[in-house]
Amino acid sequence: MAESLAPLVVALAENALIPLQAIPNFDLGMAALAVGLAAFGAGYAERGIGAAAVGAVAEDDDMFGRGLILTVIPETLVILALVVVFLTL
Repeated sequence: MAESLAPLVVALAENALIPLQAIPNFDLGMAALAVGLAAFGAGYAERGIGAAAVGAVAEDDDMFGRGLILTVIPETLVILALVVVFLTL
């Protein structure tokens, strides 16, 4: 599907009123958008995990470690997004 969209994106970029290279800090803005969307996705995933972890810990105190690990896993998405941004810029 990405291959079929590539000519369309190139045509839109070539016929744009303002070329993307003329926009100052366009790459930084797109990097910030990528990290922001990753953080939003991690927060969305964490809402259910956090509620389940709190419920499990309320029932059994031994579940704290598992709940903490499962709550931290979505945050690795944001860390990986930041690593990708720093490597590409």
